[in-house]
Amino acid sequence: MRMRVVLTCLGLAVLAILSVLGFRGTVSRRPPIELFSDMVRQPRLRPQDQFGFFPDGRASRVPVEGTVARGAADPNAPAITGRYRGTTNYLEVNPVPVTRELLEQGRKRFEINCAPCHGLQGDGRGISTRLGLTAIANLHDPRIVRMCDGEIFNTIGRGKGLMQGYAGAISPGDRWAVVAFLRALQLSHLGLLEDVPQERRSEFSE
Repeated sequence: MRMRVVLTCLGLAVLAILSVLGFRGTVSRRPPIELFSDMVRQPRLRPQDQFGFFPDGRASRVPVEGTVARGAADPNAPAITGRYRGTTNYLEVNPVPVTRELLEQGRKRFEINCAPCHGLQGDGRGISTRLGLTAIANLHDPRIVRMCDGEIFNTIGRGKGLMQGYAGAISPGDRWAVVAFLRALQLSHLGLLEDVPQERRSEFSE
């Protein structure tokens, strides 16, 4: 008698477990019963959804002002903005140490992104002029030569006039490399013999 009661209770327990857990691996149109979802399903908001919790009614939130993602550069750093921190004034001098490697990197980026319009010499006679584009700046123009390095950096990133911005194609470090190369290019065109150290002037012909 007792054995029958035990077996009956055991059978009922097995049925109860199967009815709660279901048959794993089988297909059913009915949603399973979950005692613990383990966060598999949780309430969430889709991008651009409306959400009445916030005063503006938007689910998508902008980062808190001044927030910097882990591993990301400070977006307000002068080397990123081209301006002195907290001002609208451009950096006068390239903040990156100018080395032969930096100039070589700047030359490569200049030839890829700038030369098609401004030409390999920076004189505004790139291949684009053959396609009818004529409003291209001569980078040896005194107006551009007098620009602060930070303003040139900013123009490369944001664009100006008909020129598109290259912030998405040229990293801040490479933009400073382009600025350094452009200064060397301008010096090669506009420099005077007096700018060359005395001991090396003999290398240049009159």
